[in-house]
Amino acid sequence: MSQLMTVAKPRRNTELLLLVLALGLSAMANALVNLNLGRSFDNDFYSQIAILAVLSIAFHVVLRLRAKYADPVILPVVVALNGIGLAVIHRLDITSGLRDATRQWMWTSLAVVAAITVLWFLRDHRILRRYTYISLLVSVVLLILPLVPGISAGSVFGATVWISIGPFTFQPGEVAKITLAIFFAGYLSSNRDLILLAGKKIGPLQLPRVRDLAPMIVAWLASVGVLVFQRDLGSSILFFGLFMVMIYVATSRVSWILIGVALMAVGGFAAYQIFPHVARRIDVWINAFDPAYIGADYGSFQVVEGLFGLANGGLMGTGLGQGSPDQLPVANSDMIIAVIGEELGLIGLFAILCLYALLIARGFRAALGTRDAFGKLLAVGLSFAVALQCFIIIGGVTRLIPLTGLTTPFLSAGGSSLLANWIIVALILKISDAARRPIDVSSMSTKSASINSNAPTDETQKEVPSP
Repeated sequence: MSQLMTVAKPRRNTELLLLVLALGLSAMANALVNLNLGRSFDNDFYSQIAILAVLSIAFHVVLRLRAKYADPVILPVVVALNGIGLAVIHRLDITSGLRDATRQWMWTSLAVVAAITVLWFLRDHRILRRYTYISLLVSVVLLILPLVPGISAGSVFGATVWISIGPFTFQPGEVAKITLAIFFAGYLSSNRDLILLAGKKIGPLQLPRVRDLAPMIVAWLASVGVLVFQRDLGSSILFFGLFMVMIYVATSRVSWILIGVALMAVGGFAAYQIFPHVARRIDVWINAFDPAYIGADYGSFQVVEGLFGLANGGLMGTGLGQGSPDQLPVANSDMIIAVIGEELGLIGLFAILCLYALLIARGFRAALGTRDAFGKLLAVGLSFAVALQCFIIIGGVTRLIPLTGLTTPFLSAGGSSLLANWIIVALILKISDAARRPIDVSSMSTKSASINSNAPTDETQKEVPSP
């Protein structure tokens, strides 16, 4: 019987207990919406709660079978966020008369099934490293699709980021952030030593060679291309920021950050001067309360109404169903954080932010624990993608930065985002399983003996100078 270096516990029972609490939170949110709006608990209420429970338990069972050492906190946090989002969208449907909640339930089911499929068939996350350059090709295709005549859904709220397939619309850029993260992780883990050792040193900065700048230039051009052709400022920032963080984690070189910031500044200034839609977003952000901007097309009315909604919520909020989000454009997508802030107050909004912080922290913890460079970079990239997306949209709603068209992960209405983020969760859980899985000492000893048997003897061994 092999001995283990560490005694790791699967913690699946802990996950199950937290999952029950998350499902209870979702049911309570839906119940409050119905009670506050004077609606009865009909069959839809019970069936929707049952669907979420079945999907969550199925995911939990698959973790027991395929990734029993995975982090026990991530799944309950995501279920809680998704459940709260479903309750808020249901609340908005009652006021507006729309049926977005039904579509969101459908996309939630599809997203969880897709995540379960990833967990079941992906036995080892390191297999993805084989598809480094295929992932780059897939990313390019996904980013080009919204511009292809025939399947392009055209401009939606000023951005061309959707494709239309029959009655369904999809945003390929949401999936592209996953394939880009796989490419960056594969490229940087394979070329890290070359990037570190090559290049000139000027003072305290180690500058990379021109040929090693190629991936950064490609990432910069891709982000600028998204901004220019698709008019999507949020995705542009997300893609370039993703690469910048991953290359900094891989090399720990400040020079890459400085070069990236310089490229971002040049691209941003040029875009502001050349493209009217970029200049309009910046002007609206700066002059949000100017009456001329509030009443203009694509003006600041949405931002201002969101800020008033947050102010109206105060510390405790008005209560689910007791606010006035019907005055807020696109309340169930871009501005769902403003709706939550009004009806759950600062305390409720802070609780949501704590759930996001916990999810992102557990992703970084998985990155720290895993033993391979590819897994570390991939977990960091995927976790940071969620973090940066939260920062961009919440910062835009609170007027910290210009508002962009990104969705709030797991909360906002939008099937593309929900599908991509659930797949991200599955990948992070797979990496965390590898990170927390005990090391078999006997197998390590066998490998060590095999290596030592091929090592040179003392008479032939030469001293190798350290770099």
